[in-house]
Amino acid sequence: MPARRGPPARRPRRAPSRGGRAEAAWREFAASFARAGMVPPAEAGLAAVEAAEGAAVLLLAPRQTLTFTGKCRLRCLYGAVRLLGFAVASHQPALPVFSPATHCALTLEALPADRPPAADLRQLRAAARAAMRAHSVRRQARVKVMARFSAECALVLLEHLDTPVTRFLLSHLPLSRLFEPQKKEEPSFTPEDAVLASVGIVKCSPDRGLLVSESMFLALEELIQACCAEDEGVPVVLVCGPKNTGKSTFNRYLINLLLNRLPSVEYMECDIGQTEFTPPGCVSLSNIAEPILGPPFTHQQTPRKMVYYGQTSCEQDTERYLDVVKYVFSSYKKEVPLVINTMGWVKGEGLLLLIDIVRLLSPSHIVQMDVYDWKAMAPLTPEYVHLTPGLYTKGKQQAKCKRMGTSGAENWKSSEGEGDALAPEYKLLYIHPEFPRAGVAGEARVHSGILRDMSILGYLGQLQSPDIGAVLPLHSLVPYQVPFSAVALRVIHTDVAPTNIMYAVNASWVGLCRIPDEIRCQTDGPVLLTQTPVCDCLGFGIVRGVEMEKKLYHVLTPVPPENLRLVNCLLLGNIAIPNCVLVGQQGVEGEIPYVTSDYNYSILGSGKLKKKKHFKRREYAFECDYT
Repeated sequence: MPARRGPPARRPRRAPSRGGRAEAAWREFAASFARAGMVPPAEAGLAAVEAAEGAAVLLLAPRQTLTFTGKCRLRCLYGAVRLLGFAVASHQPALPVFSPATHCALTLEALPADRPPAADLRQLRAAARAAMRAHSVRRQARVKVMARFSAECALVLLEHLDTPVTRFLLSHLPLSRLFEPQKKEEPSFTPEDAVLASVGIVKCSPDRGLLVSESMFLALEELIQACCAEDEGVPVVLVCGPKNTGKSTFNRYLINLLLNRLPSVEYMECDIGQTEFTPPGCVSLSNIAEPILGPPFTHQQTPRKMVYYGQTSCEQDTERYLDVVKYVFSSYKKEVPLVINTMGWVKGEGLLLLIDIVRLLSPSHIVQMDVYDWKAMAPLTPEYVHLTPGLYTKGKQQAKCKRMGTSGAENWKSSEGEGDALAPEYKLLYIHPEFPRAGVAGEARVHSGILRDMSILGYLGQLQSPDIGAVLPLHSLVPYQVPFSAVALRVIHTDVAPTNIMYAVNASWVGLCRIPDEIRCQTDGPVLLTQTPVCDCLGFGIVRGVEMEKKLYHVLTPVPPENLRLVNCLLLGNIAIPNCVLVGQQGVEGEIPYVTSDYNYSILGSGKLKKKKHFKRREYAFECDYT
């Protein structure tokens, strides 16, 4: 514990400067949190000083933490800090940080440092001053910070963050309060809170942050040691468990820890319902070289290999799902560690499918997350996987032995000579999450459908201009013109009559794919595939319109032109454009395109926009109404 410091000496109040209007605006923004009762009591010893307009310097003692909601750009000026497992030192560039109300709050922690000799303290103070001066920290702020400076502390520069993706998401009314805290606490506002709020973050209770259980800590420690060992081969870590057990958060934490020691990590996404780096409905393989400091909608990127499965569940076609997983996994070069995320479907056929995946991917470690009672799924020991039949693979047959006064599993033993020669060899690591209501499917912070829509919006946010300015509505952007004869077309999830195919494609979300076959068009109509191919997906787009006279698709997509030249197939799946994109079209006079109330709902295939006003699951659940 650091020694307690006495209260700082009082200084005479300074008259506000002439250019204080902007500062007053930030103060008013910060004070609004206090009036709303959304600012918790300040942590003792927390020092936050306004460095410039929209910027602040934060001083943290060793092991001191700050749990927060909001977004900012973070740069370590002195010492080192840790954020979701990733260590940020003074030599590293600034990092964008996103901590929305829809996800577990991020916690910033100052890492302890060895106390230098007394002779070097003056040099360290000079280095800290120089770092603040280099980033245009005001002189008065530098004086305040250095008054509380110690050789073991950490200095962090926090800056207001505005990106095209966040501007696009926040422009939709249901998500306008995405980065604001949802639960009101006792009103207690301090000058430090005002400084943090002027940057765009609000301090919250530490129990809103990541709760690392003892089993999680031990599993992470073993995985880090295995991935950094100089042995032959590299670890393949498969993470599994029921819904709402923290698999995605664990994966981000593990990847960030590995990036502290390795230049990159491979990540394979097998959960088509909750994808990390792509829009939903994809199986992908990505190379990760930058820390993950936000939820999926903040880091949408193009994977090394991606296949568009087209649905958020594989129950209707598990065989094609396994083919897709096998195809994507074949691109893994086994040069760096691989982290594999799996679906939360672990009951019935879902568990059998998971066993098939384990046999197919042959992981070196399996991380199984479940609550203590193990009611959701049995422990996936190597013996269990060896003996249990999967959905498409067979288990090792057991011979029934004579009863020897025992019961249960002890009555069954493998026949002589069959041993464990063919049993899978991996290390099983158990993790018991300890956050409130872990493993209860209906107790998630946010409905999974909203998270999927946010990933799609994050992907579409790449269409916005990088310059700070007004958000451009999607209907104001110029789409690409794609001839019917240039691409083949396939509806993945259902059968559509050829005469109705254009009605299905218009105003739809499509995967932009490449198939090895040459597209040959013998008629004026569209080229239709009879089977769904397992092929590379290069990105996604919205079919804004279909021009029948000129035989053109109008496609809006952020995929660069050099990649679009490779696209020769459009796959239409069961992934819909978020309702808020269709309903919230700005600047449209009269009836909104593609949205109508005068419609015959008895027509086969028709349907209303579903109202996604999700009921409170917790007292701090994120509420959203897309209609």
